[in-house]
Amino acid sequence: MKKIVFVFALSLTLSSALIIKNTFAYQMKSVEEHSHDHSQHDHSSHDHSHGEASESNYFLAGKIVETMNSGGYTYLYIDDYGKKTWVAIPETTVSVGQEIVLQPGFEMTNFESKTLNRTFDKIIFSNGPATPGQDAPAYNMKGSKGVSVSPDEKIHVEKAEGSGAYTIEELYENSKKLNKEKILVKGKVVKVSVGIMGKNWLHLQDGSGSKDKNNFDLVVTTKDQPSVGDIVTVNGVLYKDKDFGSGYKYDVIVEEATVKK
Repeated sequence: MKKIVFVFALSLTLSSALIIKNTFAYQMKSVEEHSHDHSQHDHSSHDHSHGEASESNYFLAGKIVETMNSGGYTYLYIDDYGKKTWVAIPETTVSVGQEIVLQPGFEMTNFESKTLNRTFDKIIFSNGPATPGQDAPAYNMKGSKGVSVSPDEKIHVEKAEGSGAYTIEELYENSKKLNKEKILVKGKVVKVSVGIMGKNWLHLQDGSGSKDKNNFDLVVTTKDQPSVGDIVTVNGVLYKDKDFGSGYKYDVIVEEATVKK
């Protein structure tokens, strides 16, 4: 009985999608193409009556490797360093090879699209590209442990030892030469944001650089999860002018990193 009530409610939600075209991912089941007749309440006719949805709390970012439009929506296959995800957004002009940052949304499993004649094992329905006014990855997102170091606290961490070791200031100064190169850096973790785009985002400081030059704080992405206040050594790949799209650009960022105390 509960299942019948649920599917009936789903049908009503789909009907409302025709009236409010801009209401998209956060109406959990309002996600299929406009071409269907959602005014009927026969649950056997709906594309996604067997799908399940769960909320996604993180921004989605990556390079578009495949895209298609259907029924007023744009389907994107985005690649975030080997992790590929299908995302659907309201119809938008995009192109293969474009870097994009998308708003959080809802993940649907076993979603069947009749207009595309295919079933997606998993797909996330998002309201579309994030805007510069929204919190960028690694800043104030769900899972963030906050900043434990006060703005006036002096930090001094000795430079890492070994080949490819740099201070944070040196990474900024040599970012052009070091672009896409493996580096080693040691510092204090001043912020951790967990589970954003499938990885953890750290802010690292070692006392070098200055706020005036904006070369004192280094963003690192990693699968590891240190705690705020830890002194860590980071081994990763430096990227210069990394642009995630939608206004989220880092002059210097270290990715694919391993973090050791």
